[in-house]
Amino acid sequence: MAVNMEQAGLQTQHAMEGEDRPISTSDSGSGEDSLDSLFPRCPLTPSLSPRKRTTSQSKTEPPLLRTNKRTIYTAGRPPWYNVTGTTFKEAFVIGLCGGSASGKTTVANKIIEALDVPWVVLLSMDSFYKVLSKEEQELAAKNEYNFDHPDAFDFELLVTVLRKLKKGKSIKVPVYDFTTHSRRKEWKTIYGANVVIFEGILAFANKELLKLLDMKVFVDTDSDIRLVRRLKRDITNRGRDITGVIKQYNKFVKPAFEQYIEPTMQVADIVVPRGGENFVALDLIVQHVHSQLEKREITVRAALATAHQGQPLPKTLSVMESTPQVRGLHTIIRNKETNRDEFIFYSKRLMRLLIEHALSFLPLKPVTVETPQGAIYEGKRLGGKRITGVSILRAGETMEQALMAVCKDIRLGKILIQTNHDTGEPELHYLRLPKDISEDYVILMDSTVSTGAAALMAVRVLLDHDVQEDKIFLLSLLMAEMGVHSVAYAFPKVRIITTAVDKNVNNEFHIIPGIGNFGDRYFGTDAPSGYESDGSMDY
Repeated sequence: MAVNMEQAGLQTQHAMEGEDRPISTSDSGSGEDSLDSLFPRCPLTPSLSPRKRTTSQSKTEPPLLRTNKRTIYTAGRPPWYNVTGTTFKEAFVIGLCGGSASGKTTVANKIIEALDVPWVVLLSMDSFYKVLSKEEQELAAKNEYNFDHPDAFDFELLVTVLRKLKKGKSIKVPVYDFTTHSRRKEWKTIYGANVVIFEGILAFANKELLKLLDMKVFVDTDSDIRLVRRLKRDITNRGRDITGVIKQYNKFVKPAFEQYIEPTMQVADIVVPRGGENFVALDLIVQHVHSQLEKREITVRAALATAHQGQPLPKTLSVMESTPQVRGLHTIIRNKETNRDEFIFYSKRLMRLLIEHALSFLPLKPVTVETPQGAIYEGKRLGGKRITGVSILRAGETMEQALMAVCKDIRLGKILIQTNHDTGEPELHYLRLPKDISEDYVILMDSTVSTGAAALMAVRVLLDHDVQEDKIFLLSLLMAEMGVHSVAYAFPKVRIITTAVDKNVNNEFHIIPGIGNFGDRYFGTDAPSGYESDGSMDY
């Protein structure tokens, strides 16, 4: 390596360049409820911002830019699964360890800024302090409880959460309140990690945790500097007095560092002296992460286009009977001369018929009711807890009104998937899903499905949020055989329901004879030549 390590102040414990680090086979932000920050590409600068917080920090950072009028999504998450629908690309996990107030969070934020990688998650060990008993809370109030001891952390929960997040699952993280020494009732949902930065004083103290870390970084800061930072933080932000902070430091913090934290430096891949001020070290870390992410790149769309040719249509597919009414509606909306008003009107009619047809596949249980005449009627009722509708934006959103018209008070979610015009791959840009969706029957809606790449990604998102595969119903006005096979092969338990299936897809992945760009025709927008505005042609 051309860099002089002594001048750079970087200590390497293991050779990193060219090394294929093993990934342990083992959940957003999502980003569904923290779409609030954009980390643009910027150089590492020596400015350090003070950490002001009274609760634990665990967050997901999808890339977006907010203006006073709209939200612009600047980058998406590429496929993290293969054509079989199984997770192929696990998140790259960076472990940051170091003493209290050593600058771990600052280093983490500097890495995030320099990585310029969409969908980065920062997971803080502070979120996983154990719930204290009444007696322990009284000790904590008197600075007599040891928060730096391994027994203070819920390692079982931490390992479970990090393992699920590495696998690409949606996870819930507790929020710890340092002023009351307790967990808040609301837990934070995180999903969609390409890179996970896990930081904590005892990040390397557990063997199961170490197996999940692809890169281990120890932040080494002088003890005097750490003490000054801790004094400022605990007094200013956590409302503690100087005597109590010093007492706690001498009794618990300093001994714990010497006994539990400092010895773990030997398992680190890289030791970073001076924390966030060591820009050469941070640059080297970023370079290594980029090289590892490049090795994990996969392609899905091209593989789907050549797969399953000549196979019979799956049994999970249900195509509405082509009655004269359905045939007539298709004739109108497929006609390129149909004006926008008529296109919208007759599309809505077809959507309503499709929704009614799809509801007949939901499981029903027998129920007995009494009529106004006092007679008993043997009827049916939904066998599950509830139904949730999820639309693939933007064209899938047009089907929401039809669903709401026949399902009273139904909950709705949205997933934005768009094509990367450089790679041709679908990318996840945004999602908003209702709480506890894992218990629901989910009606997934898109106007058309050609290769099935977008539908495949949407189903994978739902599975990552623990929705059961056999409770997912994919609805589309028009599908190509290729898309049907792609979804059915990857997810054989998903019910596929449509009004028609066309046989062919052209070189631009448009359905033939097809319906045109549904979103542009419905919303009255015109896409530039060679550009698919929203994926309405599907992928």
